[in-house]
Amino acid sequence: MAFDNPEVVSERTPVFSQPYDKTEFYIGLCLAISSSVFIGSSFIIKKKALIRLNRTGAVRASAGGFGYLREWIWWAGLLSMGVGEAANFAAYAFAPASLVTPLGALSVLVAAILSSRFLNENLNLLGKIGCVLCVLGSTVIVIHSPKEEEVESLSELLTKLQDPGFITYVVAVVSLSVFIALCVGPRYGHQNVVVYITLCSAVGSLTVMACKGLGLALKETLYGERNEMGNWLTWIFLWTVMLCITVQMNYLNKALDLFNTGIVTPVYYVLFTTLVIVASTILFREWQHLNGEDMLGNLCGFLTIIMGIVLLNAFKDMDVSMLDVRGLMRPKHDMLLPCSDDRGGLWASYGSPHVTHNSI
Repeated sequence: MAFDNPEVVSERTPVFSQPYDKTEFYIGLCLAISSSVFIGSSFIIKKKALIRLNRTGAVRASAGGFGYLREWIWWAGLLSMGVGEAANFAAYAFAPASLVTPLGALSVLVAAILSSRFLNENLNLLGKIGCVLCVLGSTVIVIHSPKEEEVESLSELLTKLQDPGFITYVVAVVSLSVFIALCVGPRYGHQNVVVYITLCSAVGSLTVMACKGLGLALKETLYGERNEMGNWLTWIFLWTVMLCITVQMNYLNKALDLFNTGIVTPVYYVLFTTLVIVASTILFREWQHLNGEDMLGNLCGFLTIIMGIVLLNAFKDMDVSMLDVRGLMRPKHDMLLPCSDDRGGLWASYGSPHVTHNSI
């Protein structure tokens, strides 16, 4: 039979991408986690610098001022972000983008914890539950992430860059960014946090794609497979990364100056991660060989992280603690307390909107 002939089988069997080396995969994972720690810290450090600058009466960053360049604290924050981005950049050379990018949720966790300590922002019980959900969601994504390399050389990547789908995506991102920078930003950037964050996230998705390509070039060069430093594509990736990071830094500073860190960080994470996954799917096709279980696992992990981020920030101003939980677990007859409400009732339930904690 034809199936007994190995030559026939090899001709008809599709060639699949080779799996990631286990050691390299875990190196990329560790780099991604350390990146989140440095980047999460950088948000707090730069916010401290902006607060300090505003107290001096200097022109705010949101108004086009660049006084923060004279603040050493801001430079420390920039250094922290630089280290984090370097680790993040290295992670893309060892692990798939659809794994590295969602792990950025850990930077939200770090920012939430540090903001409660150094910016006097509240981290209540719901915020702590959100932190746990971020960790759980990240773990699920690690377990179900793609384990196969889709691009092994710059020549393969160059072919994928010419794909009409990716070209359309790049044109759409550039057009959207210019439109926001020139038309939408000056009008609505001070009113809605999504405006500047959308621009940062869209440009950031191109940064990640360029980082992946640059990391691939450096990896080939260091491993001695081929010297890619003379390849024109390597330098295009480098200049793209530098330009995109400059744009991101400028508009992220404006968003941080205008809005609370607890709002900027999660919104940036959700939009940035979503657009990176879209761009990665179009260019690298990292999800091509995932089975249904892994796709569902990645989706559940991502949604779990989003729920954790919502709990971290949407309810951060509520005074919720374990005492409130214990109160809800009390017997019903203990939860009925005598008080006078607006309707003239003699009894009201603990937790009723007509009963404040001060009256209990």
